[in-house]
Amino acid sequence: MADSFSKKENFKKKLQKKKEKALRREERKENNDKGKTLDDMIMYVDANGQFTTTPPVKNDDEVVDLDNIQLGAAPVEPEEKVKSGIVTFFNEKGYGFITEDRSKENIFFHSNNCTEMVKKGNKVSFEIEKSPKGLSAVDIKLIK
Repeated sequence: MADSFSKKENFKKKLQKKKEKALRREERKENNDKGKTLDDMIMYVDANGQFTTTPPVKNDDEVVDLDNIQLGAAPVEPEEKVKSGIVTFFNEKGYGFITEDRSKENIFFHSNNCTEMVKKGNKVSFEIEKSPKGLSAVDIKLIK
């Protein structure tokens, strides 16, 4: 029995597709990045924070003194108890904010924690206490 023209054409198309698929497979194998060595995959960060493939230059001038190495957490320096600042905001309802001199941090306070009457712009000394809503100033005194 003889094959019809359309069957022959379909058979030719299938063969052509198989050849193209084999060519694509071979091309993928040639361009494959698998099997790289570890050195090819490592990236370094330079002094500017940019990625680079060149390792950093080792500086032999820096000598580490093994006696000065401290293990564990860094020692905590005790904070001063009494801090000073300026009242930057005070409301007639009895609360306000003090800007601390050193850290320029705004700390909440209430007039119940003041030993003397304070106004906006007054220089005060105070202690910091943790409250449920954050830090608050207590034992607030005017600095004269």
